[in-house]
Amino acid sequence: MDNAKINAQVERFRKGFPWLEIAAPATPGKGIEILTEEEQKRAAAYADTAETAGRCKFVPASGAASRMFKDIFAGMEKPNDATTALADKLEDFAFYDPETFGPAPHDPCGTARKLLTDEGLGYGSKPKGVLKFHRYPDEVRTALAEHFVEGQAYMRNPDGSVNLVVTISPEHRALFEAAVAEIKDTYEKRYGVKYNVSFTYQDKETDTVAVDKDNKPFVKDDGSILFRPAGHGALIYNLNALDEELVSIKNIDNVCVERMQPTTYLWKKVLMGRALELRDRIFDYLYTLDQMTELRVKQADFSYVPVYNMNQDDPYATPECQELCNEIESFLRDELCIVMPPAKDCRDRGEALRAKLNRPIRVCGMVRNEGEPGGGPFIIRAKDGSTSLQILEGAQIDKDDPKAVDAMKNATHFNPVDLVCCIRNYRGEKFDLLKYVDEETGLISGKSYQGRELKALELPGLWNGSMSDWNTLFVEVPIETFNPVKVVLDLLRPAHRQ
Repeated sequence: MDNAKINAQVERFRKGFPWLEIAAPATPGKGIEILTEEEQKRAAAYADTAETAGRCKFVPASGAASRMFKDIFAGMEKPNDATTALADKLEDFAFYDPETFGPAPHDPCGTARKLLTDEGLGYGSKPKGVLKFHRYPDEVRTALAEHFVEGQAYMRNPDGSVNLVVTISPEHRALFEAAVAEIKDTYEKRYGVKYNVSFTYQDKETDTVAVDKDNKPFVKDDGSILFRPAGHGALIYNLNALDEELVSIKNIDNVCVERMQPTTYLWKKVLMGRALELRDRIFDYLYTLDQMTELRVKQADFSYVPVYNMNQDDPYATPECQELCNEIESFLRDELCIVMPPAKDCRDRGEALRAKLNRPIRVCGMVRNEGEPGGGPFIIRAKDGSTSLQILEGAQIDKDDPKAVDAMKNATHFNPVDLVCCIRNYRGEKFDLLKYVDEETGLISGKSYQGRELKALELPGLWNGSMSDWNTLFVEVPIETFNPVKVVLDLLRPAHRQ
């Protein structure tokens, strides 16, 4: 990293990130769609019939599962509640085998060591994606295997292919390749599909500098400056490299056993259908704006190319175009909670609406809060007075701002990271997703390195600031679609038991 970039990041630590102004929480009827059964069926059917320039399942799976086993690590030498529960229920886990762990009763500390270290399974240093999550009568499935099963159910391309892009750490590639090799042929025959699997890494160029408590670059014992991965927001670069138009995103650990998957399939198709319905409505508006405001010039091959005529009278000032602009403004306000800033004249208004329409699309599933509200879907007001739908983490909410705290308390839903994206424009061209990132929405967090405290800089999150300038729609999805495995004992929940 060059000095200019380092200096800019150090300055970011010094001045921090500005708080976003929360206009209101996104709630049912005001930012979050609640679909009727008929609307669900219509959207799911649209997902099956609408044409796309390819479909892809994008699965963030970087990093080791160390946080999943934090409490188990803590109880390797002296039993705690987590290791005791693990030992008591060991034979209910998909990863249990008598050869490794022996018969019951199981010692809590010994069980922890055999699970986490090279004394046994070595799960403490492996990624979540290759861990055994679910046991079936005739097989045991990893988290990655369940994404294979999901993919064939709702992300098939017309040619029978299923494209999976999995973000991993380079040191885990061999483990993932082995996990794919173990199931790929079997699942292709079982489900009648062709899996195209690719692995992608978080670009080291997106790493950020760490600083000490005085906001000076953190220097390691060898005299070099410490750089750290910049969080999942760096994956916008990986997403930007995809060729497919329709992309489904869901974290590696958010899976369930097959008996519960039909609900997941339905709602994923509903999200896809709403994304494609939204895409086609926006495309229709843009095509119509073209027809009203552009001239078509005949080329030598007799094709017609739209060329903007800067010399004609303001094309946006016609009654027909003003009526269309009124309709677009109503659509943006009513469907996407976008209020446009004041315009200088008809041309300014029309160009602003065109620019607002012509951007990537995301439709995000939102789950109702069943506990203490935290980060999730909000309506945000920008400096120019415009509003938009955004996803905020709890750390992005100013706890000293009564209005922001009140909005958080009144939030009805949270973000399960279950979204569908359309990343091509109305002329079939790929968007440059890096142009739609809000660089002012990163995070600064406290970390440590070899026992020394430091501050880390995270890029705008993938579904937070990295998608800030996308056209966003929130749709309520049932809690049954959200089954993350954050700690190993989560695998004992019904969603992970066949």
